[in-house]
Amino acid sequence: MTIQPAVPVPPESAASAEPPARVSPMMEQYHEIKAANPGLLLFYRMGDFYELFFEDAEIASRALGITLTKRGKHQGLDIPMCGVPVERSDDYLHRLIALGHRVAVCEQTEDPALARARKSVVRRDVVRLITPGTLTEDTLLDARANNYLLAIARARGSAGTDRIGLAWIDISTAEFIVTECATGELAATLARINPNEVIVTDALYGDAELGPSLRELPAVTPLTRDVFDSATAERRLCDYFAVATMDGLSAMSRLEATAAAACVTYIDRTQLGKRPPLSPPSREMAGATMAIDPATRANLELTRTLSGERKGSLLDAIDCTVTAAGSRLLAQRLAAPLTDVAMIARRLDAVASFVAEPALRDDIRASLRAAPDMARALARLSVGRGGPRDLAALRDGVLAADQVLALLAQLDTPPHDIATAMAALRRPSRDLAFEFARGLADDLPLMKRDGGFVRDGFDAALDETRKLRDDSRLIVAAMQARYADETGVKGLKIRHNNVLGYFVEVTAQHGDKLMTPPLNAIFIHRQTLAGQTRFTTSELGEIEAKIANAGDRALGLELEIFDRLAAMVEAAGEDLRAAAHAFALLDVATALAKLAVDDNYARPEVDGSLAFAIEGGRHPVVEQALRRDGQPFIANACDLSPGPGQQSGQIWLITGPNMAGKSTFLRQNALIALLAQIGSFVPATRARIGIVDRLFSRVGAADDLARGRSTFMVEMVETAVILNQASERALVILDEIGRGTATFDGLSIAWAAIEHLHESNRCRSLFATHYHELTALSGKLPRLFNATVRVKEWRGDVVFLHEVLPGSADRSYGIQVAKLAGLPPGVITRAKSVLAKLEAQDRGQNARALAEDLPLFAVTARAPAEPSPPSEAEQLIAALGAIHPDELSPREALEALYALKAKLPKA
Repeated sequence: MTIQPAVPVPPESAASAEPPARVSPMMEQYHEIKAANPGLLLFYRMGDFYELFFEDAEIASRALGITLTKRGKHQGLDIPMCGVPVERSDDYLHRLIALGHRVAVCEQTEDPALARARKSVVRRDVVRLITPGTLTEDTLLDARANNYLLAIARARGSAGTDRIGLAWIDISTAEFIVTECATGELAATLARINPNEVIVTDALYGDAELGPSLRELPAVTPLTRDVFDSATAERRLCDYFAVATMDGLSAMSRLEATAAAACVTYIDRTQLGKRPPLSPPSREMAGATMAIDPATRANLELTRTLSGERKGSLLDAIDCTVTAAGSRLLAQRLAAPLTDVAMIARRLDAVASFVAEPALRDDIRASLRAAPDMARALARLSVGRGGPRDLAALRDGVLAADQVLALLAQLDTPPHDIATAMAALRRPSRDLAFEFARGLADDLPLMKRDGGFVRDGFDAALDETRKLRDDSRLIVAAMQARYADETGVKGLKIRHNNVLGYFVEVTAQHGDKLMTPPLNAIFIHRQTLAGQTRFTTSELGEIEAKIANAGDRALGLELEIFDRLAAMVEAAGEDLRAAAHAFALLDVATALAKLAVDDNYARPEVDGSLAFAIEGGRHPVVEQALRRDGQPFIANACDLSPGPGQQSGQIWLITGPNMAGKSTFLRQNALIALLAQIGSFVPATRARIGIVDRLFSRVGAADDLARGRSTFMVEMVETAVILNQASERALVILDEIGRGTATFDGLSIAWAAIEHLHESNRCRSLFATHYHELTALSGKLPRLFNATVRVKEWRGDVVFLHEVLPGSADRSYGIQVAKLAGLPPGVITRAKSVLAKLEAQDRGQNARALAEDLPLFAVTARAPAEPSPPSEAEQLIAALGAIHPDELSPREALEALYALKAKLPKA
């Protein structure tokens, strides 16, 4: 398998060159191992460091900000080198993986002392390939997010009918899912899955159509065609899952099986034969989830804000989970809202149960906090990377299951999802938890190689070995006292040196006594010195050997116990994974119930109709932000349901000034629909939502300079996707279509887009605009409804009331908003002057010209606007300007002052 490097390695790289004739044995070994693992950064173990050489060292030093040094010569040039301590390697690996690099970890596979004895280089071998999609360590993973490896397979069809097979796996949780989609749906599916690594064929990677978008993904690994060989796909899957036929796995299409086999092959090779246990592939049916394209996900800030942060996103606002597994499951649901009414209802039933039982909800959440991340602990143990704390996590999880089950027993008739979770929590054997509780110490090390994790009294042989290790002085002292008593030599001593080891020493006058029968059968003469005679015994030799090896032996026994306990975990793996998923289900249900109670959310009514009726709707993220500032959120209604006798949803055309809340109103209704279909209560007083199968959003402005696209071009591309794909079950929100070009061009595009939505797409839509001329379309299009955001003028300024009401706005209040933004007063004054002239002279002419050129626009033509009546402030200024103080008597001046005061606006 060839893995392409994240940073291209030049062909003349010294690391990939043939080793020269004269090279040190260590470097010769390095070259051999490097050549067997092209395209990966080789972490080459040397003592307490992982060293990198040649091009690898240069790449790593730049990526990690560590010093680049040199070691010896190669082909007459210095060998670049850098290294990282083994103890801190996880930190460096995390940074390299985050940058898209892949790493081969090369360990010493023998004791260096043995290599020195035979005068050769220490044996080394690659023990693991680390790639972004095959991580298991907590230190390398985001606890609240899945880490997916995704494979893409393509089947060629006639023009425009290519099919894509997808399979994605999180080996840290054993999830395995497959699906099939059209080529045009690939971008939306990738955005939903959000994989950490993608594997494709070399041909697909270089494809003219799909290649450019694939190469933009964070980590893409092109592989040779044999990994995606459809002819051998079923055999490879059966081999991985140890089944005779595919009948034992989920039903899959040939294309899905090809992608699934590529995934397991890649995992098998990167884990070097240590196969992590995976759940059987679960097939995701087409249309089972709401389709949301990448632009819509970004615009609505579902899991990340536009700046890329989790804080401020919808996920951040609704995530009240108390476990990492629960947070991951909530993110999955938010990424893929359901379209099945019955499944949504089951989720809502579970949330409603905990809304109705606040004390039970709080108790369960307290118990869940004690439940560790069982799925990831299980995954680490299964591939030999687990530690004592992972065993303890499974112990604590099984014990927590009993607590949660006892609490859930309070529900007389638990709804479907809760009953399913309860059944899963009963599956793990309690014997495993009791054995782990009996065997694991209270204070556990992170790594099993550190030892000390087995409780005293659990294993007699280990206890004896530890006693030898820890109490060697007491054992030797007791033996010395016994020997002195048996021989009658009170001055007998047991001593130790590096030459003889442990020995018995007596004075010369007692030496002959120990060398005569019957004592000479016990004491063996070793050495005679001036004044002392030294002996050994068989018992002392045995004790010496035990003491010398006690530390290694104790650790070895502990590792044997660890392996025995890990084997118990492997045998119970399926039951433990089921319990872990049950904890996540309960965590999400109780978290959404807490959210509903704390933020006053209502249970939505979700059905198969085209209804969309929201009363008292609110934006979940904005509402929380305003609450922190002590301000209320102004709720609004929205009804896009088909009217009497109508078969399609309504289109609301929303006008009003900037900053009045149009975009917030658009987004909040999209988010309410999305929350309802993940099975959550919604921020509204009442909501009835007919299933939305596709959600589209065109909100905000952004360019794409990397592709040479202007802001307007990006806007048009996103609008084209909507108009080409939206069906009557879609929900579309559009904001300011056509504003990025000339006025008439933009107005024409917006006009035509509304007509297309009404006549062709026939979907439920919210369309915000500053083109007030569009409001006249309500007289032509029966399902178009005009709405506006209420504002109030006060002393020449505009006050935003954030209320959405029937009707239309005839002004955008742009100058007032510009004033609030801090434009210089001179600019504001000049803008008002220009606006007054344009309104008085040009608007009518433009409208008449438009009506003559495009008869369709005639409905918006109107007579030249009358000059706006002067405001109160302008009237006051005019009255003051008409006064000539030098010509007034004192009485007239006083009357003029009273007259001016009377003109002041009433407070």
